[in-house]
Amino acid sequence: MWQQMSAPEIVARSFGYIDTDFPNPNGENDTSVIIYGYTPSIGLAAFAAAWFFVHLVVHTAQNFTTRCWWWMTFSTGLIFEIVGYIARSLSAKEDPYNLIFFVLQYFFIVTAPVFLAAGIYTISSALISRLGKTYSFLKPAVILGFFITSDVVSTIVQIAGACLVGVKESQREDPTTANHILLAGLAYQVFAMSIFVTLMATFQFRARHAIKEHGYRLFCFACSVATIMVYLRTIFRLAETAQGLGGNLSTNEVFFACLEFAPIAVVVLLLGIWHPGRCLGAKKYLDYIATELPI
Repeated sequence: MWQQMSAPEIVARSFGYIDTDFPNPNGENDTSVIIYGYTPSIGLAAFAAAWFFVHLVVHTAQNFTTRCWWWMTFSTGLIFEIVGYIARSLSAKEDPYNLIFFVLQYFFIVTAPVFLAAGIYTISSALISRLGKTYSFLKPAVILGFFITSDVVSTIVQIAGACLVGVKESQREDPTTANHILLAGLAYQVFAMSIFVTLMATFQFRARHAIKEHGYRLFCFACSVATIMVYLRTIFRLAETAQGLGGNLSTNEVFFACLEFAPIAVVVLLLGIWHPGRCLGAKKYLDYIATELPI
């Protein structure tokens, strides 16, 4: 079908969004249409960048005061969020047709939660080691290794698919195969995280008395909500990709704001208030590292 259509027809067939109030500069890196499916809001992008910058300062400062160096992974994720939303701000303010801005914001915003999730996996592994391995079906080192590896692999697949989508759209070619690659990465990520959510829910139920005894109830509640928020965001990305470019989820920024930005914003807020450096402590986690991970 795509081979039988002219270039303008292919663009219209995909989604073909053009902002009449924002003329296409037609620069070297500009596509014929806005791949987002809308012109990004500068207000949302700037607020998101500021929000994550403030929490980067909050988290990193607590890392230093508690000497919680293992939580710097989370700070790395916040840096990725900031860079992603700065690129999105450039799309909104300077040129929404620019393919480089689109790819950069997608890469960093999609990749950032991998580092944030790695922090959550680390907390869960440390809690299991601290409260008792008999409460968990898997060893802490297995949880840490398997789920971090799963996130890395799925994200690489997602980024490859997203880049191919951008290239195909800029060349006015069929992006279906590229979208399927992106969908496969997200589907595996949802699958792996579903297992993690189930394991952690089971662990916290079985260890509920130990959690209360150690005074970890609020901390575990914050971690549970953070996990659910990351999980919700991943499900949104899967549903968005399943609809394909031009779908309602991908062409409406309200969904992006509520199901991409908001869940991650809640995660960084909760774990800033209940910072693991204060709730678990660097020494406790280092003891876990010494006993659990082969070094």
